[in-house]
Amino acid sequence: MNPVIVRNVRIGEGMPKICVPIVDTTQAEIVESGKRISAAGADIVEWRSDWYEDVFEFGKAVETAKELRSVLGDLPLLFTFRTSKEGGEKPIEKKDYVELNQKVVKSGAIDLVDVEAFTGDDAVGAVIKTARGCGVKVIVSNHDFCRTPRKEEIVSRLCKMRSLGADIPKIAVMPRSKKDVLTLLMATEEMTAEYTDCPIITMSMAGTGAVSRLCGEVFGSAVTFGAVGRESAPGQMAAKDLKTVLEIIHKSL
Repeated sequence: MNPVIVRNVRIGEGMPKICVPIVDTTQAEIVESGKRISAAGADIVEWRSDWYEDVFEFGKAVETAKELRSVLGDLPLLFTFRTSKEGGEKPIEKKDYVELNQKVVKSGAIDLVDVEAFTGDDAVGAVIKTARGCGVKVIVSNHDFCRTPRKEEIVSRLCKMRSLGADIPKIAVMPRSKKDVLTLLMATEEMTAEYTDCPIITMSMAGTGAVSRLCGEVFGSAVTFGAVGRESAPGQMAAKDLKTVLEIIHKSL
């Protein structure tokens, strides 16, 4: 595994890194959450900008990213606008999605950007090109809130993300049964063992899939998401509890 190095964090080495999302609506709340998360022991902070009330005023979005950067110290900052079609708070036109991501990437405030794989290859490519020019790492993602695809389909989607230029492919799926969780874990292991040497992020959502957020070091998922305050997706647990379990598993390996 070749780790992706962001500031002082080596994603893909050792324990899965804990990413804590910010899901506040105002700049003041976002900055205050950044301060709390910094003190809580997170490895990465994700700003879920689709929750932000002024996100479509791109200048304000850039300003808020810079304000957040100023309180995070050396913590890596991941910028994400999760579209409504993939479980986010707001719809957005493709051209606006590209422009927003490019402007924030160019701000110098962020370290990673999340781009949804099925936005369109042209849109994904445009954001990745800008990110490459600015030294920003790219997570290419897909979120299926309806089902868990077959193992082969999960692997295929992750491979597509890598071919698009992802530094880190990511997929989250919804289980309808316990077997669906096993499908996600088998796909994770197969992807890391046979198809890529880069870190990947995978998870099975909701309570049924909670175990997938804990066992990434065993099966190959390099980042897990935990909450400090409000959760951003079903099945997230408190970051402090997550860290305790990850450390117990790490010591046993």
